[in-house]
Amino acid sequence: MSEFSEKDVQRSVTELETKSASAARLFDIRRIIGLLFVVYGVIVTICGIAPSDGSLDKAEGVNINLWTGLAMLALGLFFLVWLKLRPAAPPPPPVGMEERELGGDH
Repeated sequence: MSEFSEKDVQRSVTELETKSASAARLFDIRRIIGLLFVVYGVIVTICGIAPSDGSLDKAEGVNINLWTGLAMLALGLFFLVWLKLRPAAPPPPPVGMEERELGGDH
């Protein structure tokens, strides 16, 4: 005889699936892209706050670091807001899981 009952095994499988779904939502690509754009946007914006005369001359008078940094911040915030408003849906249960939960598969 096995030391684990079918119910114990089923409970363990359900717990692992829940943890897997949480991990999938944690590493959603929108979160990674959004955070990277926000971090780089802050860095580039800081560089653009006090530009040198040489960098302004190269860009023909346009403070390109400031505008690019602000655009990167806006894009990063867009991804993070999108993630907050439309979170990733949990994956559907595997085929046959419903039958086992209903007691149809013995």
